[in-house]
Amino acid sequence: MLRIGLTGGIGSGKSTVSARLAELGAEIIDADVIAREVVQPGEPALAAIAEHFGSELVSEDGGLRRAELGRRVFGDPAALRALEAITHPAIWARTAQRFAAMSAEAIVVHDMPLLVEKAMSSEYHLTVVVGASERTRRARLISLRGMDPADAAARIQAQADDAARRAAADVWLDNEGTPDELMAQVDRLWQERLVPFERNLRLGIRQRRPNEVTLVLNPAWESTGARLAARISAALGPRAIRVDHIGSTAVPDLLAKEVIDLQVGVRHLGNADDPDFRLAMGQAGYVLMEGTLADRAKDGSVWAKRFYGGCDPGQIVHVHVREVGSPGWLWALRFRDWLRADDEARAEYAAMKTMVAQQLSGWDDYPERKEPWFDGIHERVLEWAGRTGWQPQ
Repeated sequence: MLRIGLTGGIGSGKSTVSARLAELGAEIIDADVIAREVVQPGEPALAAIAEHFGSELVSEDGGLRRAELGRRVFGDPAALRALEAITHPAIWARTAQRFAAMSAEAIVVHDMPLLVEKAMSSEYHLTVVVGASERTRRARLISLRGMDPADAAARIQAQADDAARRAAADVWLDNEGTPDELMAQVDRLWQERLVPFERNLRLGIRQRRPNEVTLVLNPAWESTGARLAARISAALGPRAIRVDHIGSTAVPDLLAKEVIDLQVGVRHLGNADDPDFRLAMGQAGYVLMEGTLADRAKDGSVWAKRFYGGCDPGQIVHVHVREVGSPGWLWALRFRDWLRADDEARAEYAAMKTMVAQQLSGWDDYPERKEPWFDGIHERVLEWAGRTGWQPQ
């Protein structure tokens, strides 16, 4: 099952995207629908609301006076916390039931307005955000929903801002244009990413990078790495001591291939061979690559590891599992931090990578062609670490 989190600010067009994904074949779990279900007549949450906030919030026919409840909690953080303490356990329990009822082949979209505010991005394989400027959303709320301008502005300000949403977004659907333009983005997302992602996940197929040798700069790599690391950390729980973004995409302003490298630190490498570890990684969207059990060590020794490839066709991800404190684990962090700290070293590495890339027609020989440079800088990195008192952070 592929789990997609769908969110967007009020007036962004999230519901339109949700409806289109349903037409394309997605299974929708709508958080707003569930929130209404759990306060229907006869539900325990409705009785608890009446007890806490007053029986006058229940109408003669037994239904919740939603507008009146909204007026009481909007702008009152303590009242809102009390309401959430009543409703959220019921909402999460029913949401879990809906997910559990889905088929193994389903693409399940959780339509969740407060996904960013509740820091839920790590619970999904992808987070899709529908975005529109505050000005555009305010105009829609006034013209299409008949909201008072002050009310529209207040509701927008009560939600996460665009910076927080972009940090959480694996996919950003821009809804500043026409409905047809938005639908075209949704259709491409479905055909080019969600459908192949679900297939890769179900069949245990890692997504390979294109063979074209291209080095680029992408300022989104930092937030992408942080999101992916958080997902793996959530999936593995205490099995992972820490998860770090490593490699060239973890170094600002450094040319790199479009591959995010992550390092999972474990207490003992044998822990990574446990079936529960493999299952958790598989469910998170990562496939174990058999036979890739060691890195080439600079001193001739063997630096053992396990290696996983991601299933997402929209972002190539390599996951290196190493024992915390081992030479390979330390080198990955030390080399990354050296490049972050030393402008000249970073420029030298970029120049070397560019020269090698220009000489190749495919990626197969790329690592081997870089090895002489790595052999030459090994002592420089160790000297820098000793001089600065470097320690893994």
